Amino acid sequence: MREGDTIESLLADATESLEGSGTATPRLDAELLLCHQLDCTRTRFMTWPEQKVSPEDSEAYRALVVKRCEGLPIAYITGESEFWSLPLATSPDTLIPRQDTETLVEQALLLPLPDDARVLDLGTGTGAVALALGSERYGWDVTGSDASPAAIALARRNGEALGLPGVTFVESDWFSDLEPGRWDLIVSNPPYVAEGDEHLEQGDLRFEPHSALVAGADGLDAIRLIAREAPAHINPWGWLLLEHGYEQAEAVVDLLGEAGFRDLFSRRDLTGRFRVTGGRWPGGGAS
Repeated sequence: MREGDTIESLLADATESLEGSGTATPRLDAELLLCHQLDCTRTRFMTWPEQKVSPEDSEAYRALVVKRCEGLPIAYITGESEFWSLPLATSPDTLIPRQDTETLVEQALLLPLPDDARVLDLGTGTGAVALALGSERYGWDVTGSDASPAAIALARRNGEALGLPGVTFVESDWFSDLEPGRWDLIVSNPPYVAEGDEHLEQGDLRFEPHSALVAGADGLDAIRLIAREAPAHINPWGWLLLEHGYEQAEAVVDLLGEAGFRDLFSRRDLTGRFRVTGGRWPGGGAS
């Protein structure tokens, strides 16, 4: 341990180490980890770069940097992430919320739904999508479900921290353990990576739960199940909205069409890739 560490000297050393480890955003990672250790914002680093850091904080910070150099995701090191501007607790029991998934939230909010809509988020994980929707539509009755007890415990913790009484979480393996009833909107960011995909051995995916990522030989097993079973749980003229891989939009459209959904559409994420596909369950009379 060295004497007289400053904010800038710590960041410089950490950035150099992270560059050597191959991380894509070394300076950003260094700053996020120091924010976590010092419980401050990045503005502090620009305002007081020469501020001294205690030996205890310096040592603890270097330990965090080592973990990141070993590949552990920032969200798992700090136990926190941000989604839809909401602070969320994270853990290795769930996927890390990603900006791509905000496309799912955006499209859900654009749908013509009643003010008191019943909404189901299948495979909720941290609760990110359910909580984002609940934060925007206070009148909606939003339920997040997940087969993982650890994920449900974490989602409930996030819900309590954010104080969103209209959002609840239940343990269920997809639809199997849900209470009877139908929904105006079902959303899901299900597993959609193909078994054996090379990306599973790269970056953060190496550390995330396999069951939340992989869905059969072509990555579509979970989406097939949801498309097949959703009609029994959705109201007439209700909507199903799914996140998927950027090369899967055509296949998902076909699956929803075969299941009987109409008004099918796909939408692109911020990178311009198709990320979300949805459709409407027909009601009585002509659609």
